[in-house]
Amino acid sequence: MNEFGRALRRWRRLRGVKQSHAAEMFGVTQATLSRWERGHHHASQEIADKLSKLLAAPLDSAGDAGLRRLVESSRLPVHLICDLTHRLLAASPARVADWRGSANEFRGVSLWRFATDEIRSAEGRLTDLGWYDAGTPSLTFRTGSNRSDFVPIVAGVLVWERLQLSDGTTARLVTSIGH
Repeated sequence: MNEFGRALRRWRRLRGVKQSHAAEMFGVTQATLSRWERGHHHASQEIADKLSKLLAAPLDSAGDAGLRRLVESSRLPVHLICDLTHRLLAASPARVADWRGSANEFRGVSLWRFATDEIRSAEGRLTDLGWYDAGTPSLTFRTGSNRSDFVPIVAGVLVWERLQLSDGTTARLVTSIGH
């Protein structure tokens, strides 16, 4: 099962939406939606974009305001991203200190393009680790540098922690250790 399929199924269950209704929303059959959820069929780019907007973690509810405040006031180099789209939700001053631009400029923008090979590899292992099925709630690994002038990643240890937001979507807290 792919991460979109898992996220779609989680979204439906948290909101009590039946497969038939979700299929209707996307203009497909229930069988097609079921295949998406099981990862046996991939949606068109247009549908994938619509799914991404629907399933993306917003971090804009009153219930998540405290989490944003904690991240944005942390002395540690941390940032919070949507677990599905890698869009920046919040970042600490220590994280943004080396970025070319402010956290506001990057908020809502996917940081995936800045990922190192090690980050891409770790992302590829998440399904096997049970990340999307309430399995592994955190992952610690070493990464190299990405050599980016805009959002530099320094070689060191990263910790990913999966958090559920108030609307049921998931976010990922990314902490750099020992730089």
